Amino acid sequence: MWFVLSTPIAMLYTQEAERSVKCCLCARRCLIKDGSTGFCLVRKNKDGILYALNYGKIVSFGVDPIGKKPLSHFNPGALVASIAAAGCNFRCQFCDNWMISQSTDVTGNLLSPEDIIKSAKEANCHGISYTYTEPTIFMEYAYNTAKLAHEAGLFNTFVTNGYLTPEAVKTIAPYIDAVTIDFKAAGDSGFYKNISTVSEVQPIFEAIKEFKLANIHIEITNLIIPKIGDSMSKIACLAKWINDYLGPNTPFHLLRFHPDYKMSTLPATSLETMEHAYLVSKSEGLRYVYLGNMPGHVAENTYCPACNELIIQRDTYEITQWHLTNEMQCNYCKNQIPIKGKYYPPPPLSNVQTEI
Repeated sequence: MWFVLSTPIAMLYTQEAERSVKCCLCARRCLIKDGSTGFCLVRKNKDGILYALNYGKIVSFGVDPIGKKPLSHFNPGALVASIAAAGCNFRCQFCDNWMISQSTDVTGNLLSPEDIIKSAKEANCHGISYTYTEPTIFMEYAYNTAKLAHEAGLFNTFVTNGYLTPEAVKTIAPYIDAVTIDFKAAGDSGFYKNISTVSEVQPIFEAIKEFKLANIHIEITNLIIPKIGDSMSKIACLAKWINDYLGPNTPFHLLRFHPDYKMSTLPATSLETMEHAYLVSKSEGLRYVYLGNMPGHVAENTYCPACNELIIQRDTYEITQWHLTNEMQCNYCKNQIPIKGKYYPPPPLSNVQTEI
């Protein structure tokens, strides 16, 4: 069902002199002159009022297994309705969704939050995931949809680069159940500045602390790019930070780079590099390290840290073996495994990836 769209006033901004506004949604805190948009291209100042141009404009809607987010320790096997609107506060040269994240034309299929919930229910989804582009940049849409999702008995997950303000985290936190924070090059500041047009990385760590304070389930990813983003010392530092601030049970997903966008000439990350990064991360005390974008690798699986038995076997996003009790204890030694929610036996992969 289509709905009549009226561009809503944006959340989280202040009015400044000469009809300028300061957006307080992401860590850039753009000062936007009258008639201009912020760095994200989708928040526009009109006569001293900030508007969300991308509200209700869906650029992607799909039904995915939750493991694709990736979330390995939150409602394993669940299906989520994945939604995105245009816009991003990064300019990553390797972005595989650049067509929708960095478009200057703010378009999309008009779909209300109510319609999203209805579509998710019809597709037998268990939750909603705000993903593909940067969900921070469609905060108003995500916020209204997430509230309705909770009322309808659905959970919400946020897949984000983490570059949002503490105010933004506190605004969305009551309606978010799990978050995936996507690092690149293990948070290397030079990489972020040169490759993603991000001047400082510290706000990401501050946002993660805010998510933790809100008692939201957190999983961390890190994209490993050969030659320019594969420093083992930086990966070790990130793994240590995760252990220190989030704890050793925090899932850490190391993602293999594949050539795309402006970095189409770089090779995919080597198997040797990925496995080295895995061992480095484990050596920093993290108990649940995973290798992503590597179908069939043993490091896709979950092993009990107490007895080392295989307890969850995966084939890409599909769970093929499950050896945990209903209380999320290892079947072999009864060690408690830190998985939030419940297990949903996965549907065939042929039933996912439905696009509209």
